[in-house]
Amino acid sequence: MAQTLLLLLLLSLCARASLQSCSLLGQPALPLLSSEGDINIGAVFSLHREPVVKAHTFTSEPEPTSCIRLNLREFQFAQTLIFAVEEINNNTNLLPDMRLGYKIYDSCASIILAIRSAMALMNGFGHTLSDTSCQQTPAVQAIVGESGSTPTIGIASAVGPFSIPVVSHFATCACLSDTDRFPSFFRTIPSDYYQSRALAQLVKLFGWTWVGAVRSRNDYGNNGIATFVEAAQELGICVEYSEAYFRTDPKEELLRIVEVIKRATAKVVVAFLSQGDIIPLLNELAVHNISGLQWVGSESWITSRGLSETKAFSFLTGSLGFAIGNVMLEGLKEFLVNVHPSKPPHNLFLSEFWETAFQCSFENSPVVGSRCTGSESLLTLQNQYTDVSELRISNKVYTAVYAIAHSLHNLMMDAALNETHQSVLIPPKVLEYLKKVNFTSKTGEQIFFDSRGDPAARYELVNWQPDDDGTLQFKSVGIYDTSVPSEQRFVLNQGSLVWAGGQTQVPVSVCSESCPPGTRKAVQKGKPVCCYDCVPCGEGEISNETDSNDCIPCDAEYWSNESKDQCVLKYIEYLSYTEIMGIVLVFFSLVGTSVTILVAVVFFAHRDTPIVKANNSELSFLLLFSLTLCFLCSLTFIGRPSEWSCMLRHTAFGITFVLCISCVLGKTIVVLMAFRATLPGSNVMKWFGPLQQRLSVLGFTLIQVLICVLWLTISPPFPYRNMHLYNDKIILECDVGSAIGFWAILGYIGLLAILCFILAFLARKLPDNFNEAKFITFSMLIFCAVWITFIPAYVSSPGKFTVAVEIFAILASSFGLLICIFTPKCYIILIKPEKNTKKHLMGKTDHRAL
Repeated sequence: MAQTLLLLLLLSLCARASLQSCSLLGQPALPLLSSEGDINIGAVFSLHREPVVKAHTFTSEPEPTSCIRLNLREFQFAQTLIFAVEEINNNTNLLPDMRLGYKIYDSCASIILAIRSAMALMNGFGHTLSDTSCQQTPAVQAIVGESGSTPTIGIASAVGPFSIPVVSHFATCACLSDTDRFPSFFRTIPSDYYQSRALAQLVKLFGWTWVGAVRSRNDYGNNGIATFVEAAQELGICVEYSEAYFRTDPKEELLRIVEVIKRATAKVVVAFLSQGDIIPLLNELAVHNISGLQWVGSESWITSRGLSETKAFSFLTGSLGFAIGNVMLEGLKEFLVNVHPSKPPHNLFLSEFWETAFQCSFENSPVVGSRCTGSESLLTLQNQYTDVSELRISNKVYTAVYAIAHSLHNLMMDAALNETHQSVLIPPKVLEYLKKVNFTSKTGEQIFFDSRGDPAARYELVNWQPDDDGTLQFKSVGIYDTSVPSEQRFVLNQGSLVWAGGQTQVPVSVCSESCPPGTRKAVQKGKPVCCYDCVPCGEGEISNETDSNDCIPCDAEYWSNESKDQCVLKYIEYLSYTEIMGIVLVFFSLVGTSVTILVAVVFFAHRDTPIVKANNSELSFLLLFSLTLCFLCSLTFIGRPSEWSCMLRHTAFGITFVLCISCVLGKTIVVLMAFRATLPGSNVMKWFGPLQQRLSVLGFTLIQVLICVLWLTISPPFPYRNMHLYNDKIILECDVGSAIGFWAILGYIGLLAILCFILAFLARKLPDNFNEAKFITFSMLIFCAVWITFIPAYVSSPGKFTVAVEIFAILASSFGLLICIFTPKCYIILIKPEKNTKKHLMGKTDHRAL
């Protein structure tokens, strides 16, 4: 490569000034195929392979380069070019009255010889170059070639400053699309930029995220894999290894690469190799019996008959790759098999080809074997030269010749219309017209070049499938076309695919198994992103895709389901009538209501008895009514909270309990007043008679009503979806609205209860046989104890238990009042009726009996 760079430097200097250093390139060019015409085009093919490059420096003239082994595939390319030229010469519609000629050089797959051939085609000097050679009129108007990207880079760099068009049929390196470096370069085969990205999409399509890569260590392989890796990373694909190899590398390097492939865990290998580089690798893999790999190949080798028909390479079964579309060129087969060394044009290549094809030798030929008679028939041969079933690349040679011919034709027609002299035929003009060429070929292809000299990229997806005779056949299973919208570019018939080893199931090649929905990928430390652990999503997060990188948090009103793959509405919790706790509380509420009504019935039935009369029957019935309401108001706390139920439950609770305590307070005051009334000269009862008792109860209750009205007016309770208490559920509760209003209601109830307790406590030892104040004291003691303990329990209880605590406090305090105040009276009425007399009630008792 250093030699190439130095050569290109010298060429650049030669293009700028006539320097004697140009003579350093003065090694004779190799023999050529030629046919002079009115207009000539050039071509450079690797007609031989495996050049033996001798070490040398630029301090002396380099020794001639020798080449071995005629490349039948490249020779078919050369003959296809000749076929196209003769077809054009026989076409009266294209370049009429002019004969197209050709000069074909052999680069022997050598960069140096490719550049030397380009120089010979550029100025017509095949042996030496002088300081004036660079100024001569070009011998050809355009050059077809080369097959390899690296030699083509050398050719395009050499002739670019002279504006001589170079049209390649097989150089796919994306680097050649740089018009600043290669201003005169065109190609009839798509750039590897599209193929590499298509290969990445192909790998992604089948879920292969862990692949290996092997490339040719030249511009073709390096640029192709670089683009593939870039596209693969964008698609989340990791490359476990990327190895480069060139056919002239020592065997130790090849064995090292084979060992890397053998030890790797990736089951898919992307091979961006030229055909000359992949053969040694495949031979070594066959020796080591390495099979079971899914090969994904580039167009360079994916349609090679020589590889598919080699029995030792059967492990390539199922290989996939993109290839140029196949066509049939009418008349080419007959042309190829009709060549003969004795027929014009006479050249050494035909003789060498004949000897190679029939394994014979002509007189004075160095080839060892039987003597060639010339009567051998190419019709009997089956080799790469005579095989016209795969004309994918040969067609690109054919198209390149026609593209040049059309540009020359258009140029000549415009010159004739403008009556311009024929000197218009100069490479810059040809270059200008080649950029605008647009025609339909005989095979139906639309031929044109974009601003970078590239054609539209269209590939066939080829699958290597076994035939009955054990050979591998190329089956087209899809297309990739960049000329259509991106969503329509890839068309695949996946049902007809055969995979590695002849399997029908898609092979798996991943570093880590896919993470199912409900989990996310966590990259393993120090490893590529394709190697990861599957971590379950956290509470309230989901992943509903396979191999999700992140978990998505659910919205506020949603929560993750058990499998963490879907957000579901949070469970809405409230104290309902259908759950156990709600049923129990309803039961006790109804029991309390029933008992209260039963007591009221008993009192009503014995309303004329002394004990009922003595305990202020009017207040007693009002107290029983308020207790009934207290028991029933607890039911408003159960069920789904609504705007009305929230306002009702708190106001009903506050008003009914004030009514209840007001009645108890009235009874307590009556007891105190009744005792004072028994003292001589006391007239206190007239100040607290039935009317005053009613007014006191009404007054105390109205104060609570006023508080409730203010509360409901300013900031009433409302249903609230509490999503902060629990993550996985919503507590549907009643927000008190104004906390001041809520605590004002409770505070007022507590104030009346404490006042009642104090008065009852003071009257507890009054000397009556049946002193009601004692029972009121106990009831108020229970009431106050319940509501004092209610406050911390209410504040600390979560969710629906807050409501349950409030209901429990209502029921407990109501039962306390009912039992403590009315049980002793019912006991006497029902069990001890003999004590239900005025004498007994008014009788004095021993203090100790109290």
